[in-house]
Amino acid sequence: MAVLIGSLLAGCIGGGDDESGDSELSGTIRIAGSTTVQPIASAAAEEFMYMHPDVTVTVQGGGSGTGVTQVAQGTVDIGNASRDIKQSEMDQYPELVPTPVAADGIAVAVNPSNSIDALTMEQVAGIFTGQITNWSEVGGPEGEIVVIIREDGSGTRATFEEIVHDGTDSSAGALQKPSNGAVKTTVSQTPQAIGYIGIGYIDDSIQSVKVDGVVPTEENVANGSYPISRLLYMITNGEPEGLVKEFLDFILSEEGQELVAEEGFIKL
Repeated sequence: MAVLIGSLLAGCIGGGDDESGDSELSGTIRIAGSTTVQPIASAAAEEFMYMHPDVTVTVQGGGSGTGVTQVAQGTVDIGNASRDIKQSEMDQYPELVPTPVAADGIAVAVNPSNSIDALTMEQVAGIFTGQITNWSEVGGPEGEIVVIIREDGSGTRATFEEIVHDGTDSSAGALQKPSNGAVKTTVSQTPQAIGYIGIGYIDDSIQSVKVDGVVPTEENVANGSYPISRLLYMITNGEPEGLVKEFLDFILSEEGQELVAEEGFIKL
């Protein structure tokens, strides 16, 4: 993972409505997309606007699919995505340019009352594809498993399905939620539930599960030992330039990457 991050970062950066290098920046940057990337974008926007009072940065969620579509169609200047751009998207919008801004792991989470604290990748795949439906099948107490997944179009869902169950569809009986926060809330309030969230969203309201014996932590994502991990992107329609490039340069700067870490993600 670390090698991948380094190689992708080496040549990355930078449209907007101002000239790059202008110390008195002004204008507006519109950002939308992945709810996983949203905390990074919001924190960076707040600091960037403090540094440049004549700049306005608006940040909205909507999911990775929304981010890709809106930046491609010019509705926003930056589309956030917590997954790679799909080949079908690149075929339709060949000018899209993804800039990696952070790394993240996807944690498998259960209710704190659940005695299960470790699963194999095979067991996780079986649960989320509907092949395993009772906690007793994985060493837990008798009880139906309530599967919580992200909505269609979510980058977190697309990455999870690709890594964990090789693109096989999630269980038809799974409950879909529109954000990491909604998944976390549902799992925290449902004793039999299991879901997945970005590791930046882990807190005491849920219990993260070891996967193949590895705890979902920043360190384990960075060193490549945690198996469910990914890069997070900010996507532009064409090479970044002007005000947008200044913003992306800031996120990839030492100060910007510290904000990434403060939000619970892994610096590049």
